[in-house]
Amino acid sequence: MKVSIVGGSGYGGGELVRLLLTHPKVTIAQVTSERFAGKPVARTHPNLRGATSLKFCKISELEPCDFLFLSLPHGHAMGNLEHFQSLAPKLIDLSGDFRLDNKDAFAKWYGEPHACPEKLDSFIYGIPEINRELIKDASMVTGAGCNATATILALRPLYQSGLVKHSVVEVKAGSSEGGNRSSDASHHPERSGSVRSYKPTGHRHVAEMEMILGSDAAVSFSATSIEMVRGILATCHVFLKKPLDEKSIWQLYRKAYGDERFVRIVKERSGIYRYPEPKLLSGSNYCDIGFEVDPHSNRVVVMSAIDNLMKGAAGQAVQAFNLMHGFDEDTGLGFTGLHPI
Repeated sequence: MKVSIVGGSGYGGGELVRLLLTHPKVTIAQVTSERFAGKPVARTHPNLRGATSLKFCKISELEPCDFLFLSLPHGHAMGNLEHFQSLAPKLIDLSGDFRLDNKDAFAKWYGEPHACPEKLDSFIYGIPEINRELIKDASMVTGAGCNATATILALRPLYQSGLVKHSVVEVKAGSSEGGNRSSDASHHPERSGSVRSYKPTGHRHVAEMEMILGSDAAVSFSATSIEMVRGILATCHVFLKKPLDEKSIWQLYRKAYGDERFVRIVKERSGIYRYPEPKLLSGSNYCDIGFEVDPHSNRVVVMSAIDNLMKGAAGQAVQAFNLMHGFDEDTGLGFTGLHPI
């Protein structure tokens, strides 16, 4: 298949190029970047030296292809969707433009009206473990937010049980979540060694959590940046309506994820990696989930870890792409991560 990547100079776009270069069913036709048009892709993504001779082009130079991955900043996809649809019969948008299915919710969480609200219900929310069958038949899929992915996968089995009263989620995120544009906040003397609460309330990804878990899900969410480049660790304090023992929780998660290729239940009795650890997932498409029952209350602490650029962005998009075309779901996604790293 001839596939093009729109917005290939960012971290997510770079991961798409890396994954698709070795995908056995894909040939990358074009990769766009307005800033770096005419320059080699490997100059921006030096890990790809020797792997590709592709050069960036401008969006205006895009030619028709079989599939488009859109990896653009917020607002650009919804403002140009008609043009992108004219170039390819199917596409995946990795931005937040089409994640919500309601224009009022979009205006509330993004602070502006949607540019083409009539298209919101044309996109399928792209977490395969939740919408696998819908993704298979979709022509347009929206990638889920990275924090939303980690949180939703961690919480959904418990919410589906109907036993959750409310939950409090704290995400610790790596710096790559902020993208590759530098700022005062990312300046090394300011960023190094920091544990910075950057969104204690009002994070946009809460809208996705409510959309999937239920509008009355009562998820209180905070996000903190730490000194890590890749990765997310979501620590979810789930307060239940009645106690659940460890065996019952095991059963809920095994039922939900026992057959899933990219979700692993991580709960060992000993060792330094007995709970999910994002460092181990760098470059992989896994979501690791663990839990601990509080013996003194109706609280269960659920922990989930992902690589925000993979299961939180490019990897999950390729997983959805595979589903949309009848390929094995893990095609091109076999990398297991590294240890030690």
